[in-house]
Amino acid sequence: MIDERTTPLNGTRVLVIEDEYYLADDLSRALARAGAEIVGPIGTLEEASRQVEADEFDCAVLDMNLRGEFVFQLAERLVDARTPFIIATGYNQASLPDILVDVPRIEKPFAPHQVVEAIARIVDKSA
Repeated sequence: MIDERTTPLNGTRVLVIEDEYYLADDLSRALARAGAEIVGPIGTLEEASRQVEADEFDCAVLDMNLRGEFVFQLAERLVDARTPFIIATGYNQASLPDILVDVPRIEKPFAPHQVVEAIARIVDKSA
């Protein structure tokens, strides 16, 4: 487990796209404890699309299904923009589009520290 005092997330702006309130809150708190600046959390596809357009974040945590709407096109925009992100979803790898095969994925249910560790890895790779 990452020592939250020395994590590479200090000052990293993390966009949290998750529609389950308690999970979004837990993720946001864990990321903030690790030094991240939280953008969101955002729970609708429309609002998430606006935030991705604004491009005011360094990396993202992306749930694949927001209130019954799949966010595949949003994920593809992040891939095209070379914005690092992880997928946090209840869907298995086979249910995701091929373009997302190399994107790190954490399957629900998970512990918030797993997301912090995954975000730290992708931030470290993109530096």
